[in-house]
Amino acid sequence: MRALNIAATGMLAQQLNVDVISNNIANMNTTGYKKQRAEFQDLIYQNLERPGVASSASGNIVPVGIQVGVGVKTGAIGRVTEQGNLAKSENDLDLAISGRGYFQVTLPSGEIAFTRAGNFKRNGDGQLTTSEGYLIEPAITIPPNATSVQISSDGLVQAKVPGQTAMQTLGQLQIATFVNPAGLDAQGDNLFLQTAASGDPTVGLPGADGAGSVMQGFLETSNVNAVEEISSLIVAQRAYEMNARVVTAADDMLQATSQLR
Repeated sequence: MRALNIAATGMLAQQLNVDVISNNIANMNTTGYKKQRAEFQDLIYQNLERPGVASSASGNIVPVGIQVGVGVKTGAIGRVTEQGNLAKSENDLDLAISGRGYFQVTLPSGEIAFTRAGNFKRNGDGQLTTSEGYLIEPAITIPPNATSVQISSDGLVQAKVPGQTAMQTLGQLQIATFVNPAGLDAQGDNLFLQTAASGDPTVGLPGADGAGSVMQGFLETSNVNAVEEISSLIVAQRAYEMNARVVTAADDMLQATSQLR
């Protein structure tokens, strides 16, 4: 009775699908979050009669054959990297990228991570950091007596300092782009690491080569669509229930077979 094992693979697949959907819904309000999508593939087929083989000595060919599938497997959990909405925040240190680039972050290990979350802060030394205290790369230090900070669309950071008529230039933000951003390795805390799948980062100024421009006073919201996720959740639930019914039906058939006299 293959149906028991086949239905079991279907139940496991839909369980994973619900896990992915629930994580999307949980991160609906996470800054810069990119939703994920479970992708499935059919498993290997058992050939009871292979299509295309000769069925007689005269050379007749079997047109379709008899192939029985043995279920489903998870092919991938992909990340949808489409742009989220840009919400105005009125905070000078809140930044959003309108485009496909990523901010660079220096981890305590010295490794460079990447993020779309631009809700930056200023630490005790005046350095621009993430909410977790990781320094932005290149490092930007804001004077303690600065009355305002201005960041242009091309990433130039300037501050207004008392006693100076001209704006003081503090540094230049750079952003990174990837050939395959879906191949980045998620680390939590809105951070990603490059992998062989993502390719090496191309680092440049905001606005150059389609990397995207920086928008001060805005944050990128999650690209999760609540209506789509709830619809997907209902479909996954129904698919799980149908596979469970297959298990019940297969069990009833086995019981009928065992009761034959």
